[in-house]
Amino acid sequence: QVQLVESGGDLVQAGGSLRLSCAASGRTISSYAMGWFRQAPGKEREFVAAINWSPGYIYYGDARKARFTISRDNAKNMVYLQMNSLKPEDTAVYYCAASPTWGTSRSEMYEYWGQGTQVTVSS
Repeated sequence: QVQLVESGGDLVQAGGSLRLSCAASGRTISSYAMGWFRQAPGKEREFVAAINWSPGYIYYGDARKARFTISRDNAKNMVYLQMNSLKPEDTAVYYCAASPTWGTSRSEMYEYWGQGTQVTVSS
């Protein structure tokens, strides 16, 4: 079992930045692909970014590319999402997830999920 706890969500003005953190426990995440997803009110959960167990493989959703950066620190069992130039449409609950397979945008491939952290971007 892997437990995931997200943090770092906040209310921020448009154009601002936030760094989300995901702390894993129960098992090392070094063999898991890690992903970030988000869900806005009334919308389906959507893929943001993924990083494979080998940090050289990173995959972003098109809308977030160049503004968001995913990273991981296996020694600390942590995953991060740096978000810059935030827009009101980035407002959502952001979820961290762990997949025993390859980094992917398919949510069904992720076995473990955190409870989410709220990001609100004001205009």
